[in-house]
Amino acid sequence: MTNTASATKTATTFHMEYAVQTKINASAETVWALLTNAAAFPKWNSTVTSIEGTIAEGQALKLKVPSAKDRTFTPKVSNVVPARSMVWSDGMAPIFKGVRTFTLTPNADGTTDFAMVETFSGMMLPMIKGSLPDFVPVFDTYAADLKRAAEGGAK
Repeated sequence: MTNTASATKTATTFHMEYAVQTKINASAETVWALLTNAAAFPKWNSTVTSIEGTIAEGQALKLKVPSAKDRTFTPKVSNVVPARSMVWSDGMAPIFKGVRTFTLTPNADGTTDFAMVETFSGMMLPMIKGSLPDFVPVFDTYAADLKRAAEGGAK
């Protein structure tokens, strides 16, 4: 895993996926604390304007992002394994669904491998995908912001 994030995109007719990974010089617990503190999210993450709600198993969030100022996303949090992984999902399969998976892998040297993958799928994807923004730079920025915050750097 590299120290610098570089997001990727793969796509087929009914499936589109963005992924990013980076090594963070901080413990998984430190990274997890950032990823699960909704109130502080916009302070370290420039890709998020606001999050309302509690980032915990079964909870629904209200998320706003700079690239879609007039829209509120409402992902539900699931599959939470503290300091290891969680999933945020929004939409309704089989029509259109987005699923974002966060994974933290602690290393023996005290660093953490961070990975984030978002998969879009559904019958409406071929009609919607042209109107979706390119998430590659968003994912790169998200990972860089998280790395900087976890390693104690200023924004």
